[in-house]
Amino acid sequence: MNLMIQFFIFDIFGGVKIIGGDGGRAVSDDSDLSTISEKLRLVSLSEEGEEKLGNSGATCSSGIAQSDEELARMLQAEEEALMFQQYIASDNGAEMKRKIRPYVEQVLMYEDPKRQEAARKTVPVLELEEKALVSLAKEGNFKPSKTEQDHAFLLQLLFWFKQSFRWVNAPPCDSCGNQTISDGMGSPLPSEALFGGSRVELYRCNSCSKITRFPRYNDPLKLVETRKGRCGEWANCFTLYCRAFGYESRLVLDFTDHVWTECFSHCFGRWMHLDPCEAIFDNPLLYEKGWDKKLNYIIAIAKDGVYDVTKRYTRKWHEVLSRRNITTEAVLSAVLANITKDCRKGFTSQLLSTLEERDRNEMEAIEREYHSKDYASTSLPGRRSGDKEWRISRSEFGSNDNCSLSSSSCPVRRCIDEHVTRVYNALYPVLYSFILNSLSKSRAVEILKMFKRIVVELRDSPFRTRKTSIKSDSSSAKFFVDQMLPFFGELLKALSLKSELGTDGRVEICLAGDPVKTSLALPVVLDGLDDAIHNFNNCDNFGKDSLSLPLVKLNRICSGSVLASGEELPFGIATSAFDGIQESKWEEPNGARGCWIIYKVDNKLQELVAYELMSANEAPERDPMDWVVEGSNDGGSSWHVLDEQFSQRFETRFQRKTFKVNSAGLLSNAFRLRFLKVRDVEATSRLQLGSIDLYARSS
Repeated sequence: MNLMIQFFIFDIFGGVKIIGGDGGRAVSDDSDLSTISEKLRLVSLSEEGEEKLGNSGATCSSGIAQSDEELARMLQAEEEALMFQQYIASDNGAEMKRKIRPYVEQVLMYEDPKRQEAARKTVPVLELEEKALVSLAKEGNFKPSKTEQDHAFLLQLLFWFKQSFRWVNAPPCDSCGNQTISDGMGSPLPSEALFGGSRVELYRCNSCSKITRFPRYNDPLKLVETRKGRCGEWANCFTLYCRAFGYESRLVLDFTDHVWTECFSHCFGRWMHLDPCEAIFDNPLLYEKGWDKKLNYIIAIAKDGVYDVTKRYTRKWHEVLSRRNITTEAVLSAVLANITKDCRKGFTSQLLSTLEERDRNEMEAIEREYHSKDYASTSLPGRRSGDKEWRISRSEFGSNDNCSLSSSSCPVRRCIDEHVTRVYNALYPVLYSFILNSLSKSRAVEILKMFKRIVVELRDSPFRTRKTSIKSDSSSAKFFVDQMLPFFGELLKALSLKSELGTDGRVEICLAGDPVKTSLALPVVLDGLDDAIHNFNNCDNFGKDSLSLPLVKLNRICSGSVLASGEELPFGIATSAFDGIQESKWEEPNGARGCWIIYKVDNKLQELVAYELMSANEAPERDPMDWVVEGSNDGGSSWHVLDEQFSQRFETRFQRKTFKVNSAGLLSNAFRLRFLKVRDVEATSRLQLGSIDLYARSS
């Protein structure tokens, strides 16, 4: 036992001994750690080999700060848990084999070409590829590597699966569609048993009393068809999807009754946690910290072996050890090694060597991760899949019903929003052309709607080959093509599109540049057209005087960096407030009673003359009500008030409010919005905004 502990200390802390208080003697192989645990202290080793006494705040080379007492308590707890395990756990590995072996056969189904092909056929591959590339472009990566593209596609596959697969609490009645209640178990029909549905739950309808069957299928081929289930079905089917697209994947079995997936990320150079039920990735502490699960065994099962990855999912290993009582650690290791050996029969010596090296690297990485930071700034949610009563009954609800994956320590994010400014600027010549052509308000709206239909057709076409055509088969279409289309030239350019005259007399609209830039700008243009149509309809007297905010949005400040007091991960990050589209939003989970967001531009000082805020898609109680806008001419070291607003109220969702600023010529290179409170601080802890647009005086 002490041999293991001594190795652990040297391996993890890179130059730390365990020193007892009895004459400064280092703990040796045959030392009884429990007899000296109260006298332990840390000693760091300098490069010259000299010993330096550590104090209670000693910091290890890996950046870990642990006191002597904390380390001693942790080691003693692990020692005691292992000793206790020797008395209560069996030396027979039969129970562990019984639990793991069926899943080894299960994961081999994922290698079946027919199952993989069936899975791929159900996926909108082009749509997910586009979303993956756009997600990278929003980070400024317009030329991603194959590895980066694969990683981004995997995340989009996860989000798509979450939306396309259905969670089953109690299935609706097959006859009338009404609610059902559990009515015990039934025997499987031959058609159910054929796809591994050996367990069949029965549900009686509350209205018509007819029975609905819910077979728990194990064959992922059937799950691709039914697209419903609970965590077992979700993880089983999603892991097949991952293998179908070539990702190295594992089915991960949590003995406290949950299942998820791990994929090897070449982007990270390590295995990554993915939970399809929750659409959460790379957050292995979700279950212990968010769900408050009392973990014991977590086993990853793949075609090439089985792995004990429990330590990846905990920061309380000594507590987990106390619950690992099926068998001893030595027997568990032997069982897993034997099963892995069976899985690897027939592998070449080169492949075996590669896998063994990767196994060692993974175990070392898990040890490093265990002693890394505890993600204190990241809030992890309780379970969100399944109905509330069921989650509470399983003690997986977490400590806060509103808890979500969020961060109170946001990174500075680069804002890729130059295309938003280009689109806003490009709308001006279109709007000005309506005055030049003396169009009525209704005629102008008709022209905007006509162009919007063209943009929708382009949006709905394959993103790599976007194309549509305009027929001049009516007087209004001919007027649009002959008189109005030239004024849309800048807008087409902002979309990386161009217009060409076809051989049949039609006007062709097609790609003129990077298709990803078109994908990035299309939703901005569509929302901009909707906003212009809305403003036109609310404009009493359309004329030159109308060519200002909110109809015309010139000189929008862009290409800055963003920092916020908090953000929702991954869809409510701070840069979402500046991306120009309605479907996204910035969400501050703890911002109801005060929060802030900063937009900083490094290129030049600018005078803020106006800004717009847009309400988000839901939950009006989260709308900001009181706020202060500030500017800084020294990058944020000092601030000056530019505007204050109180008791503001957004009446509808996606409503834009425009505010003029009289900053008396004050030039700034950073702007801070301090939100003081939301509309209903008693109903929510959150603040959210659909968009923020800042406008500078023209130079």
